[in-house]
Amino acid sequence: MSTPWPLFKRPSIQLGSLKSFLNNELKDIRVDAAHIYLNVAHATGYDVYQAISKRTWLAESVYAALLYPERLDAIEQLFRKKMHRNQVLASVDFRELVQQAKDATDAAIQQINWHDIGLVGFSVCLCQLTSSLYAVRQIKKISPDIITLFGGSTISNPYCRSYLDVFQDIDVIVNGEGELPLLRLLSHLEKYGSIETAHTIDGVVTRGLSHNKAHVFFQLPHLERLATPDYGDYFKTLSTFSPDKQFFPTLPVESSRGCWWKGAAIEKQTKGCAFCNLNLQWSGYRQRAPASVVHDINVLTERHQTLSMAFMDNVLPAKASEKLFSELGRLDKDLQVFAEIRASTSQRTLAKMHSAGMTEVQVGIESLSTKLLNKMCKGTTAIQNMAIMKNCEALGVQNVSNLMLHFPGSDETDVKETLQNLAFAMSFRPLKPVNFWLGLGSPVCQNPRQFHIKSISNHPHYHILFPEHVTKKVQFSIQAYRGDLLRQRKLWKPVEKKIHTWNRFYADLHRQPSAGPILSYQDGGRFLIIRQRRLNTDPLQHRLTGTSREIYLYCSDIRSIRKIKLRFPGIPGDKLMLFLKMMIGKGLMFEEKGRFLSLAVRV
Repeated sequence: MSTPWPLFKRPSIQLGSLKSFLNNELKDIRVDAAHIYLNVAHATGYDVYQAISKRTWLAESVYAALLYPERLDAIEQLFRKKMHRNQVLASVDFRELVQQAKDATDAAIQQINWHDIGLVGFSVCLCQLTSSLYAVRQIKKISPDIITLFGGSTISNPYCRSYLDVFQDIDVIVNGEGELPLLRLLSHLEKYGSIETAHTIDGVVTRGLSHNKAHVFFQLPHLERLATPDYGDYFKTLSTFSPDKQFFPTLPVESSRGCWWKGAAIEKQTKGCAFCNLNLQWSGYRQRAPASVVHDINVLTERHQTLSMAFMDNVLPAKASEKLFSELGRLDKDLQVFAEIRASTSQRTLAKMHSAGMTEVQVGIESLSTKLLNKMCKGTTAIQNMAIMKNCEALGVQNVSNLMLHFPGSDETDVKETLQNLAFAMSFRPLKPVNFWLGLGSPVCQNPRQFHIKSISNHPHYHILFPEHVTKKVQFSIQAYRGDLLRQRKLWKPVEKKIHTWNRFYADLHRQPSAGPILSYQDGGRFLIIRQRRLNTDPLQHRLTGTSREIYLYCSDIRSIRKIKLRFPGIPGDKLMLFLKMMIGKGLMFEEKGRFLSLAVRV
């Protein structure tokens, strides 16, 4: 079961993968997958659902009001505070919304014959905690003896057993990846008929047994054992809606689990990106063969007659991506693909992705300050981020990446560098500003002093959503901290204003679709014309001829000054630097520590 609030236009890959895996491994059981969030999206209206699903505290508030009606007034205040300036939610009555969610959830639960079912498992990821707790409570009222299981990224951490201590409706927790623990648990239940000794299974946590090893994972050594996800139940629910409420969903697929950057970083005594806690449910990094991924995509698109795909990898494989998208391109289907990628993805690889159907990416940019990127342990630089933004603009790939504000320990020089570099990024699609939040289990959370953090506790909003006896025992996924937070908010104000200006500038210059990129060039063979569009006036145009043209084109990829000198040995060093500085001064090139990048994209 998957409860609100995942993206409603996507089937749950967690449910789809588990169902197909269990059906392959155990032939004599029936597995049903209930995408309850789809029913709730239909009931509340898709626009309202989508607006809520984007904000954690909005999402968790709705079902918290059902779990703890005595806290309704305080929870409603939190909801109204967090929906500030959201036009879609402006006319929403919170109490009516809560009732809509209750009615839709209860109706979906009541459609299921629970007396024929031995176990119900909940995939609990971001924004799904209170809704899962409400659903499991309702199910236990109908069938008190049913075995209930919680798993997923929100639950998977060394402190997961506290959920069993506090929430009596949960019988079992799977910590980490679900396939093998669930398979072993079902075999155990078939043999013994109870969960009394289920604690002997790695990855399975039960109540009241002190020798449970909550930190032990039990995962597939290789992902080739996975089968094509089964999304049949999602589409069956969708087919019951009236024609005007039906849509073409985006189909999730996965080519890897974990994060290869985190895996590589462990060898260097670091722990991946400092702010990230997205990989706590996995140990290490595993990837599937490109042919297996392409097979899944081919099967799913044929089965469900839709062409929109989303890779659910935390980051696509570094080395296999080019082969994967080359093979994907051979399907000769007009796919629309989304994926998360690293800023180090080359222009060549990005072009392969685009030619196979990649239309939207989220790049792990996070910052335009190399100094701050080092603090974040990103392993990338500002000039790499500038290059991937430029390459997305050149290919027409929508770049929906973030710029992180308020990172603990960032200082005036980080902000100054960010502001300086933002001036060069104005020609590209704006980054979305996001405030740093402290994730349980992230490197920042594990090493607080390194990031100027004095103390850590549950986020105060949990104290509004849950009673005190819960917040005292459970360590939730979002944490609060004491440190330099107030200073950070003040420090990053100029960047927030600059991003606001950037958004208006980019939008104003793209109101005419035929106007083209903000900074572009046309190559005439022996000369180059660069066009630099401006607001409310004619564009600036620059002509480069001969060697100047060659240098500018050579720096379409990041080039060090050493490589540029080697490529153009006949040009005196001082004359070369004068040209490069002139290009930088006009905003046509970007420079960082002796490395140069031309910013105009080819029309």
